[in-house]
Amino acid sequence: MSPPPPSGPRYDNFIQAQKVRVIDENGENLGVMYTREAMEQANDIGLNLVEISPNADPPVAKFLDIGRHKYEAQKKANAKRKAQKTQEIKEIKMRPNIDDHDYQVKMKKVVQFIENGDKVKLTIRFRGREMAHNELGMAVLNRVEEDTAEIAKVEQRPRMEGRQMLMVVAPK
Repeated sequence: MSPPPPSGPRYDNFIQAQKVRVIDENGENLGVMYTREAMEQANDIGLNLVEISPNADPPVAKFLDIGRHKYEAQKKANAKRKAQKTQEIKEIKMRPNIDDHDYQVKMKKVVQFIENGDKVKLTIRFRGREMAHNELGMAVLNRVEEDTAEIAKVEQRPRMEGRQMLMVVAPK
């Protein structure tokens, strides 16, 4: 007995069941028949016998061109992968003593990223004596949380990592 095909559905000699329910190339049910007999009929019309539903009782097989079937399945998988939206993490960096206008510019970007479906990592960087005033950074992050409350949820609460305070917000 030969090993199953490396990928995709079993076809022709790789089908292990003795009997299969056969569907012809036009989609009409030909009933249950022996696999050898069905394979001969498929070869007579220049097609392969492809196992469509191996878990059924008896398994369902169809007259198809296996090369074309694999090609179409590959195209469908590529289209599905292309349509998939991956969620990225965008980073916005601020300082604890950020000015109002600078804050507004950063917030426009945060809102834009969230509306695009991305997570946003907000980083407050402390330099020198600012390290003694962590509450200023916490106040900025709390302000961000209040301003984005309608469109985003806080995924990671503000926490210190060395000289930086981090918070992650994600779309609701």
